[in-house]
Amino acid sequence: MNITLNREQLLPALSDLNGVVESRPALAILANVLINISPQEIRLTTTDMEVELSEAIPGEFGEVGEITVPARKILDICRALPEAAEIALTVEDERVNVASGRSRFSLLSLPAQEFPRVEPGQTDISFSLSQAVFKSLLERTAFAMARQDVRYYLNGVLLEAEAGRLRAVATDGHRLALCEVDIAFPTEEKKQLIMPRKGVMELLRLLHDSEDEVEIVMSGNHIRIVRGDLIFTSKLIDGKYPDYNRVIPALAQQPVLAQRETLKRSLGRASILSTDKYRGVKITLEADKLSANVHNPEQEQAEDEIDVEYSGEKLEVGFNVSYLLDAVSIIQTDKVKLSISSPKSGCLVLPEEGEECKYIVMPLML
Repeated sequence: MNITLNREQLLPALSDLNGVVESRPALAILANVLINISPQEIRLTTTDMEVELSEAIPGEFGEVGEITVPARKILDICRALPEAAEIALTVEDERVNVASGRSRFSLLSLPAQEFPRVEPGQTDISFSLSQAVFKSLLERTAFAMARQDVRYYLNGVLLEAEAGRLRAVATDGHRLALCEVDIAFPTEEKKQLIMPRKGVMELLRLLHDSEDEVEIVMSGNHIRIVRGDLIFTSKLIDGKYPDYNRVIPALAQQPVLAQRETLKRSLGRASILSTDKYRGVKITLEADKLSANVHNPEQEQAEDEIDVEYSGEKLEVGFNVSYLLDAVSIIQTDKVKLSISSPKSGCLVLPEEGEECKYIVMPLML
């Protein structure tokens, strides 16, 4: 088998696909990229058994066959070659020879038939969404995912599609992020799935801030995202996501309205004296005033006060300052709304207008 590709064809695909390749995979074959050659295209595939990425390079190749080569090595070779270089791949026994100009490389190949493939199964529903909208939906919720929680269903993002809306929810048990967008959805039946952390992070890397649409395909065990010639497939977390609606508090009668950047900077200043183990901040609300107070184990203290719009009673409540900062930072409006009904209730963080995104931070006992 002998095929020739231009570097500018091969490099972008390899760059996309190498994200799922583990540095120390459980199986040697998982360090390789599968190259499937057909007369009209070459399709490259990588996987870690949980997430699979596949991208096609269209062209007239006149060959048929399958080979595998070390994914990171072939990527490094392509990066090191000059722009617009022609790259020839030939197969000899258990090796793949890579030649470009006066450069020669001989890479060990593993049998293509040993390469594991993800079988997504029967499609339940599919719909299309712009890349920018889908990426923004994930960005505004993924930060609240749990990390290696024993409640494995929290180590990912819930995607819920129902009646023309796509909702993303993430929580680690101490905070919750929820965002939703309109979609052209073909059925009234609710569909829920939990995408694992690695799949979410890979999608955020692969999606562009573009109005070009991606196709989203949901099935019982997998989710598939098709972006042009790139196909992303991820296994799902098998579990029942908690009823997130139960922890979303009602809007307080007297919410706080603050300049987002002003509040963000105030919390940032107060957090300087917090520690990795102690991230608590006491928020005190009074008429048109919000103060953030931090005490650390070294008996140091920080207090920062800002003007806000608030006409309720005096209220003091503790929160994890990092969680508050994350929620305030992700909101995109000039002003942010904080709703705190009592010292024992969560803080509902909202944009100034609309409720397509909601963030809940649970209180701390200080």
